[in-house]
Amino acid sequence: MSGIDLDKLQQGDRLNLARAITLVESKRDDHRLSAQQTLEQLLPKTGKSIRIGITGIPGVGKSTFIEAFGLYLIEQGKKVAVLAVDPSSPVAGGSILGDKTRMEELSRQEMAFIRPSPSEGSLGGVAHKTRETMLLCEAAGYDVIIIETVGVGQSEYEVASMVDFFLVLMLPNAGDELQGIKKGILELADALVINKADGESVNLAKQTQQHYQNAFHLLRENAFWTPQVLSCSALESRNIDDIWAMICEYEQKAKDENIFSEKRQQQNSQWMKKLLHEMLDLKLKQSEEIRNLSEKLEQDVVSGECTPYSAAKQIIEKL
Repeated sequence: MSGIDLDKLQQGDRLNLARAITLVESKRDDHRLSAQQTLEQLLPKTGKSIRIGITGIPGVGKSTFIEAFGLYLIEQGKKVAVLAVDPSSPVAGGSILGDKTRMEELSRQEMAFIRPSPSEGSLGGVAHKTRETMLLCEAAGYDVIIIETVGVGQSEYEVASMVDFFLVLMLPNAGDELQGIKKGILELADALVINKADGESVNLAKQTQQHYQNAFHLLRENAFWTPQVLSCSALESRNIDDIWAMICEYEQKAKDENIFSEKRQQQNSQWMKKLLHEMLDLKLKQSEEIRNLSEKLEQDVVSGECTPYSAAKQIIEKL
């Protein structure tokens, strides 16, 4: 199957894992079919990791944090995979190609696997591939899957919809900075971590922490988990252990309340519905007859000869 040894992949062989990911990322129809067959065979071996989403504005020290966090987890005997969801191109300042060079020490570790996302295509496409890559990493025995997003708009929602725990990194900057974070992101976050709490910024980090703690009390009251606000210095690898302890506490509480598996089931169900929409859209575009009909009906809608509902209904009936 495309030169992939599934037994070796399940033993953690990185070459076979990389090959399987390349297959998943391919746009060729025969590769897609082969990738799905591979995933179906590996599915019983997936789902045993903790999936952590990490976001933050540019300059917050995301790569430094992920490297410090990853190295700490490896010390604890964990195998760590880092996947990036980045719809932007390297030219436009995305972090795709930079990640591996910035996480130099982590990428040299035998227990780590870093995979940047493909740079082309829509966010949905990138996120879709990341979900499948995550399953492959789980089959290869990775205990912690970190999914990093560049922290721009929609990518945060995409990542939050595929992870167990969503962590937002912030800079020590109290007061007005609170207005700068989107309320929607606060609602997604399971924790905020104030990074760069070192040197002269230690007191400022404490103030910022207090501000966000107050903000969280206004947001969520009834959930089984109250989002926590911690501070750390990724540069000095300080308080990284507290962050991992907090994630473990969350995982335990979520499992005790049966929310952990419930959340994953919901995510899978939403993913299936999303794929269904994408596939229908693709099927519509593939038929020349339907394409021609769509163009004609679109003109009728624009000129007011036909309602949008009626046009859509005609296209679906034709399909």
